[in-house]
Amino acid sequence: MAKKTNNKSWLARLKSRPILWNLVLIAVVLVLLLVLSYIALAVGTRHGMRRTVPDFTGLGLKDAQYYAEQRGLKLIINDSLYVPAYPGGMVLEQLPKGGVDVKEGRKIYITINSFAQKKLPMPYVAGRSLRQAKNMLEGAGFGIEKLEYVEDIATNYVLAQYLGGVEITAESNIKIEKGTGVVLKVGVSPDQNMTTVPRLIGRKLFDAKGKLWEQGLNVGNVTYDEGITLLNEDDARVCRQSIMQSSQMPLGSAVSIHLTLDKEVVEAAAAEAERALAEALKQREKADSLARAEADSLRMLNAAAPQEQAAEDEFFF
Repeated sequence: MAKKTNNKSWLARLKSRPILWNLVLIAVVLVLLLVLSYIALAVGTRHGMRRTVPDFTGLGLKDAQYYAEQRGLKLIINDSLYVPAYPGGMVLEQLPKGGVDVKEGRKIYITINSFAQKKLPMPYVAGRSLRQAKNMLEGAGFGIEKLEYVEDIATNYVLAQYLGGVEITAESNIKIEKGTGVVLKVGVSPDQNMTTVPRLIGRKLFDAKGKLWEQGLNVGNVTYDEGITLLNEDDARVCRQSIMQSSQMPLGSAVSIHLTLDKEVVEAAAAEAERALAEALKQREKADSLARAEADSLRMLNAAAPQEQAAEDEFFF
């Protein structure tokens, strides 16, 4: 009974001090708010309910979906590629990668292998400039297998296009697999048969090919560092080109390239390409200066020759 009286007297004394009483009430409310916030956060974020993402790559789509459901995860097909070496429906890539801890219900985005390459209508590009034809083909999902130059009054004017040795006409109206390359027969005037090699170092394969075609050049051998596949090829960059940028070459010449995933190698190659280009320009300028000096000397000799001949004639007469 005395204990109860003491408790009442303690509360009474606390209430008799309004400032202290209010501070205690505020502290109690803050503690309750923190506890409630923690509980709400744990429920809302499923605190402690983590799942390790399996490695779905190499699995068929149905198997991948089954394992995902067993672990409380959701598979979302984000993209598809066509790799003939793999069966259709196989998971090629995923994000997040396998082994990562995520919350239950997390969406896993996957890339699967298509069952067949998509077929698209082939545009008719004959009768256009090479640049226009190249843009039309790329925009439709195709490329250029080879540029064949033939003598004509109009340089870089597409005269005809071929697929598998058969000429494509405006009435052909065919559908072929996406990514297929066509052969373009292009005109070239004998006095306009040279072009400039573009800089390819640092470019992706698609961009490098496009730059070569724009300049009237063919794509030679394409080689890769080890570890580059169809799945990561888009991240690879050109680190070597067989013909130095700014070189003058006949239209239709082929330029081979090598690609790598190593950014440091690409940066070093770019620096070396700039150094080589600067040295080549320096040597070219020196050669031009010598050629101009020789031409000036020849002109001076030619100008002096008539005067010397006139002096000789006057001496003898």
